[in-house]
Amino acid sequence: MARDVIMPALGMAQETGKVIRWLKTEGDAVDAGEPLVEIETDKVTVELESPAAGILAGIRAAEGDDVPVGETIALVIAVGESVPERGATTPPEVAPPTPTAANGEAAVAVAPSGPGRALASPKARRIAAERGIDLAALSGSGAGGAILAADVEGKTSVMDGGSIRVSGIWRAMAERTTESWQSVPHFYLRREVDATRLESWRSSVRAKPGHDRVSHTDLLVKVAAEALGRHPRVNSTWRDGAVVPFERIGVGIAVAVEEGLVVPVVRDADRLSLAETMSRRLELVDAARTGRLRPDDVTGGTFTISNLGMYGVDSFDAIVNAPQAALLAVGRIAERPWVVGGELVVRPVLTLTVSFDHRVVDGARGAEFLDTLASLVDEPAGMAE
Repeated sequence: MARDVIMPALGMAQETGKVIRWLKTEGDAVDAGEPLVEIETDKVTVELESPAAGILAGIRAAEGDDVPVGETIALVIAVGESVPERGATTPPEVAPPTPTAANGEAAVAVAPSGPGRALASPKARRIAAERGIDLAALSGSGAGGAILAADVEGKTSVMDGGSIRVSGIWRAMAERTTESWQSVPHFYLRREVDATRLESWRSSVRAKPGHDRVSHTDLLVKVAAEALGRHPRVNSTWRDGAVVPFERIGVGIAVAVEEGLVVPVVRDADRLSLAETMSRRLELVDAARTGRLRPDDVTGGTFTISNLGMYGVDSFDAIVNAPQAALLAVGRIAERPWVVGGELVVRPVLTLTVSFDHRVVDGARGAEFLDTLASLVDEPAGMAE
């Protein structure tokens, strides 16, 4: 039976995905899991893989097309099989998640409820209402001519004249950070740490064969994963009025790319060796910067690290990457006066700032978590390599 290639949803507010580039052409033989097409979602540009082995056929979306989430963009058929009519294909084994708008409504087009009322998604209606835009004056790019949020955003850009057109990733970043800032009660805890042992740890590890590209971020991923294992409350989320622990630990790494900010995830970071962490981080960062991230690369995060030390930043307060409950903001390592045993010395000092969701973590629990982080940076002996 033919298998559908579905436009996936990776974000709660995602309505559509854009087809950037087909990696295979009609009639090509493909293997299960082989990349078929590059798509831009509300989170990142990713490679969508084939759901089965067979022949790519029935391509329904051209490069540059915006396609509603859940819609079939192509088929994978068996050798010798003809392309079935629409609606006759076998659904994927796991149905794509139903996208929802920022206000929790289903992100599907709402039929007109009165004369002259335009067909539009709830998110499009909300944006139009906020900006005073008449939906009846817009043309929709969604199924059946439905007006999507991107159509309203495009109208706004034209009206503003001097606006800078941004990518879908940038718009999604703006929407997510705005929602997090407005809905999550933030608080911040900051701590300066002597990084002498951390520097020694990095130097000793880099001297080993195959470890020459271990970075401070790799070490901090290991430190954070260890601390999250000791403080499972921080590795949790706020859902339906309750604190819900995540079952696994996934440490996201904020990566700046031309289109905006993406956060690929080192999954099961508590179970990886330092060498495996380094290898995975290198793969993810390279994929992010070359637009080759896959859906699995940007899901499963339970905690995020944002490191601006390479830009000379001493410290900063970051916005929680909801629905996660905490984010570690890392500044540069700089030589500063430090008191040791009553004597003033010069030491490499690192400033750690953790942003917390106060619904999940209170001040005392946050302080305990930060103390564990600082202690592991100050004395990483015993950390698995």
